[in-house]
Amino acid sequence: MMENLLINEKVYKQYLWDLEEEFEKEVISHSQELFGEESIYIDIKKRIGKGDVLSIPDGYLIDFSFKNEPRLYIVENELSTHDPFAHIGQQLLKFAISYKASGRKIKEFLLNDIIKDTAKKSFIDNKLKSLNIRNIDAFLESVIFDKAVGAIVVIDQTTDDLINVINQLTMNTEVVEFQTFVTDREEFDFHVHKYTPFQADIREFKESKVAGGVIENVDTIVVPANKEGFEETFLGENRWYAIRISKSMIGKIKYIAGYQTAPTSAITHYAEVSKIERYNETDKFLVYFKDQANEIGALKLIPKPKGRVKAPQAPRYTTFDKLKNAKNLDEVFQ
Repeated sequence: MMENLLINEKVYKQYLWDLEEEFEKEVISHSQELFGEESIYIDIKKRIGKGDVLSIPDGYLIDFSFKNEPRLYIVENELSTHDPFAHIGQQLLKFAISYKASGRKIKEFLLNDIIKDTAKKSFIDNKLKSLNIRNIDAFLESVIFDKAVGAIVVIDQTTDDLINVINQLTMNTEVVEFQTFVTDREEFDFHVHKYTPFQADIREFKESKVAGGVIENVDTIVVPANKEGFEETFLGENRWYAIRISKSMIGKIKYIAGYQTAPTSAITHYAEVSKIERYNETDKFLVYFKDQANEIGALKLIPKPKGRVKAPQAPRYTTFDKLKNAKNLDEVFQ
């Protein structure tokens, strides 16, 4: 469904890209906003694989959001007009297969590109100082051969069919929606972008002071809920859904806490997590509890008067130690 944006009394309509190449140029020019300051986008198009599984990724992302667990992602820039099954799904499957046989080639052209680019080399060198990795060559060896590669699809409109395709893949694949709006198709100079950043939940956490902004220390997710849904599902079914969580966080979440919205306006219960699985055919997740939720007790975690932290409007991360020892929301999320 097409959206309009109203900005300063001007109506902006979604711009429908004719050429994927033009869309990709806009993605590259805004790569830092889309992927974050803790990553570098490498615009390289090289054939990988062989025979019937040749593929040409649009680019690569080296991400340091997890300080001690940097990751490599293959990037595919796509238009929603492309068939998600015959085109996008096939491309991602070829990436997953051909990547395994092309590690040496990928390492070679990534290394050459980084060494030639002073800014990229300096960025990675600074990151490696705390990782006990001797050089960029050894670093690429690690992220390419010792860790599972992920994929990122940047697209102008997410569809149910696309999510369904991605759900069938074994490769960890994230979707970044990047839309452009214009007042007039012939006046592209007057445009705005609407986008969902890569790992938006992690980026929000890192901007906070929780656990020093170190995402590796996170083990708890706090979810907002109205009274009826909280009592029926969180307390009655020992589970909660549908939660938007970056896939790289799934294995790290050990506890879930419920913030009841007004009139309660407090974190009142928590539970240990049993498992997390995809919620139906969506890009959100369902969290199962090991047992019934525990009540925090008489000292409910409410917003601090004139405090900096407001009531959660979306899932937020913290640590279980902070949750158990806090006296108010400021102490939970700072």
